[in-house]
Amino acid sequence: MAEKQHKIVMMKPHDKVAVALEPLSAGTTVNVRNAETTLTVQLKDSIEFGHKFAVVPIAEGEDILKYGEVIGMATRAIEVGEHVHIHNLEGKRGRGDKIGANG
Repeated sequence: MAEKQHKIVMMKPHDKVAVALEPLSAGTTVNVRNAETTLTVQLKDSIEFGHKFAVVPIAEGEDILKYGEVIGMATRAIEVGEHVHIHNLEGKRGRGDKIGANG
């Protein structure tokens, strides 16, 4: 029997997260592919459609890349397979309080 191919997108080889294009259950093992990389990830959390999960370990304070762009900073260490969302990511875009007085 062939292995199920899950619907996931990871655009750039340096991305730290992938996006689920279907609901995925905790414990599921997924193969995340892009042009240069294939990563095998076991999900620690259930991931809803359109939500992100870590494909590499992310340290507290580290920038999180999605589609090759910084989308925020990790507010705590994030393990491979963990759901990445507002509980462990702080956005940087549109944050007037994060811009210096001259910026």
